[in-house]
Amino acid sequence: MIEQLLRTPFTDLVGVRHPVVQTGMGWVSGPRLVTGTASAGGLGILASATMTFEELERAIVEVKGRTDQPFGVNLRADAADAPARCELLIEYGVKVASFALAPKPELIARLKDHGVVVMPSIGAAKHAVKVASWGADVVMVQGGEGGGHTGPVPTTLLLPSVLDALAGAGSDIPVVAAGGFFDGRGLAAALSYGAAGIGMGTRFLLTRDSAVPDAVKQLYLDRGLTDTVVTAKVDGMPHRMLRTELVEELEDSSALRRLGPTARRTLEFKRTSGMSWPALLKDGRAMRKAQGRTLGQMALAANTPMMLKAGLVDGDTGAGVLASGQVVGIIDDLPSCEELLDRVVTRAAEELRRAASYTLGPS
Repeated sequence: MIEQLLRTPFTDLVGVRHPVVQTGMGWVSGPRLVTGTASAGGLGILASATMTFEELERAIVEVKGRTDQPFGVNLRADAADAPARCELLIEYGVKVASFALAPKPELIARLKDHGVVVMPSIGAAKHAVKVASWGADVVMVQGGEGGGHTGPVPTTLLLPSVLDALAGAGSDIPVVAAGGFFDGRGLAAALSYGAAGIGMGTRFLLTRDSAVPDAVKQLYLDRGLTDTVVTAKVDGMPHRMLRTELVEELEDSSALRRLGPTARRTLEFKRTSGMSWPALLKDGRAMRKAQGRTLGQMALAANTPMMLKAGLVDGDTGAGVLASGQVVGIIDDLPSCEELLDRVVTRAAEELRRAASYTLGPS
């Protein structure tokens, strides 16, 4: 295990050795992967959206029992029990609260009052400025190369636009770049742009510390750079995943043909989550208000967790989907989290030193 080679505003803020975040991937980012990342010096983030309240509490206790290093929890800001889950983070002294959607200013204030670092994920410069004005401590920006729910703008354009917008608004909060990162060259590039760290999802999924079935990992490793697709047929929102026979069928199917399977997965999600029908409806209304989803998109929303579970947990690629970033086509091994982080930060430091050695011409 290497010592700190790269100190940034993000490492100072969060208290980790390396400016690398393992993102909160549903069904993937559990205690085992988060512990591996945290112990290796990065910021591991538990994915709580696919956990019941009780499962989240047990996961937090498990990680704290395995490591004394900082870690985070990813939360759905529009979930009905988001305030209660935030209180859980406060109670157990979790270092970072990560959000896929921006939490309300009062929730940000509550977390910050108790020393929890607030890190929303955003997909546009104006959203970064907004959450910074609300008191967010750091923002994560994910470009279109990233897996799961994603936007159309690549990281190389989104990142500088966010950095410029924050600077123009007088904000100096750290920015973590995600989408398309897998090695030290990417970390060096992100730091050169002005980011304070990077987030990686698919790269951490493909480690020995990931609990994803080995056969599914091999399926990822066998894919090329053009073997992902962005589809809205799973839950009504753009979602990058591996191109499989099931995904191709979904792409070609009509809404009517998807109605029966959607209803079955909604019932399965209700049983798995332990949520009541009133709670599901309340979550749906919140989702519609926060994300502007149509009624049809809300009806599809329960597809995501259950289809991801079928693929990533049960290993049933015929009934499940596999979220993936485009970097899947350039990854060819399964290191431990420690091996991965050691080589990422070592390579990044080498690249930054090499760049610094270039001779500059007259100014």
